[in-house]
Amino acid sequence: MKKFWFTSLILMVGAATISTGGDTQDRSQGRSMVISRGGIVAAESPLAAQAGAAVLAKGGSAADAAVAANAAMGVVSPMMNGMGGDLFAIVYEAKSGKLYGLNASGWAPAALSPDFLRKQGMKEMPQAGIHSVTVPGVVDGWAKLLTRFGRLKLSDDLAGAIRLAEEGFPVTEWVSEYWSDSAQQVRGDANAAKTYLPGGHSPRLGEIFRNADLAASFRLLSGEGRDAFYKGDIARRILATSARLGGTMTAADLAEYSAEWVEPLSTTYRGWKVYEIPPNGQGLAALMMLNVMENSAFPPSAHNSADVLHVMIEAKKLAYADLLRYIGDPKFSKLPVAELLSKERARRRAAEINPARANCDVAAGRLPAAGDTTYLSVVDREGNMVSLIQSNYEGFGSGIVADGTGFALHDRGGLFSLDASSPNVLAGRKRPLHTIIPAMMEKDGVRIAFGIMGGWNQSQAHAQFVANVADFGMNIQAALEAPRFTKYSFGGCDVAMEGRIPQAVRQALESRGHKIKLLGDYSENMGGGQAVLRDFARGVNYGASDPRKDGAAIPEP
Repeated sequence: MKKFWFTSLILMVGAATISTGGDTQDRSQGRSMVISRGGIVAAESPLAAQAGAAVLAKGGSAADAAVAANAAMGVVSPMMNGMGGDLFAIVYEAKSGKLYGLNASGWAPAALSPDFLRKQGMKEMPQAGIHSVTVPGVVDGWAKLLTRFGRLKLSDDLAGAIRLAEEGFPVTEWVSEYWSDSAQQVRGDANAAKTYLPGGHSPRLGEIFRNADLAASFRLLSGEGRDAFYKGDIARRILATSARLGGTMTAADLAEYSAEWVEPLSTTYRGWKVYEIPPNGQGLAALMMLNVMENSAFPPSAHNSADVLHVMIEAKKLAYADLLRYIGDPKFSKLPVAELLSKERARRRAAEINPARANCDVAAGRLPAAGDTTYLSVVDREGNMVSLIQSNYEGFGSGIVADGTGFALHDRGGLFSLDASSPNVLAGRKRPLHTIIPAMMEKDGVRIAFGIMGGWNQSQAHAQFVANVADFGMNIQAALEAPRFTKYSFGGCDVAMEGRIPQAVRQALESRGHKIKLLGDYSENMGGGQAVLRDFARGVNYGASDPRKDGAAIPEP
């Protein structure tokens, strides 16, 4: 049978299609991209993407659609995300050609300190419960996005989420499994169990789930804006619950919080410019990893070969070792970002890679492997783009639901360290090192907003996606679907791989010292991604959605 090859995104000026003629089913991706002159919303739930697309149809901007889709995701996948979590975004404004970063990650309560926790008998940061809760940044993040880039009222953007919460929705395949896996996290809190375990169990596939309390919280936001969350009724409910559980959060911790506009970091890779959010996020590791990878040639025919994967895995170890050693909240210590991003440093680090042997001792230590997150991307018909990621951290976060609010408070504080020598040591009004990162990349009139969720998987997954596009000429759907590896640990030679990576390749890697854990063909351990692409020369948009999730890319009707 005749072979047809995916053409390069750049050679086709963003068209990203396979050659015409012949058997168009002879290809390596499982689904086609969504292609439209109108806007596209790619999200982990078709219902959430639909809510965003409906907002675009009402005249909303990419920012309006992103908020609408994110709010709906908090309804349909509540263990992953919601108003009780944090948010990061990168926004491209078409009329100005400018890029904006938004850090809506919350800070620790002012009175929460290592000494306080040690007096409670804790030797490490708690991974659940009230002392893992930092101020949620999502709602202020929505407000910042809409104030700067929105066209509609917040009530218009939340209408779809309110309808889903009130009328209910059937629980989907992946979400029903996540819900079951996270059920134990909420059994210890009466509010959480009442909210998320109707009838005493997690909703099963196809069961209808409703959340009237969450709909009421959305209605408060619709009427009062972000102040309802940080100063009004929702704030009072959060504070009352925290006090009842012995927490340290005060009214000032909530009322004085503000998300921040930041300048995205960037590097170049094979002619593409790749953007990530600066620290306190882990996006720097993706850029460092790409810089190291760029020192090796990756022929187009060598995708997922043993040589290529060996370099990628070793580059991951080097980048993450630096991340763990040097990165925290830049307001609390001077971080060597410019040095870590320099190409010269990348050349030195790349020279440390032994092409014949895996390095099992790059760095000591291990961070939690959890990461329950949602990612979505939006492009509107004018070419405005939003790359947005939002998370509770672990499933249902802290496992706590404040009285009558209908959403879980996250446990992002669990990522702080109690080691006084760490740049990520806990301190009041400090933000922890964050796993969640949105991204963008651009070249020659083509811009891609993309992200792949999943805890410490994210930077390494971003680097693999970029290489799939830049080195191997894949379109955005194929680049998301392609088999991936992941390594959650920071030391050792362990690495997990999907079963679609050929056995011969895995054996060649094992001969170099890699200890491979074989996973399924489309494993949730690899995270799930979404992507949208804009070909500015043609005015055409493309959307893609990872089959490792229940989601879809939905065009504006």
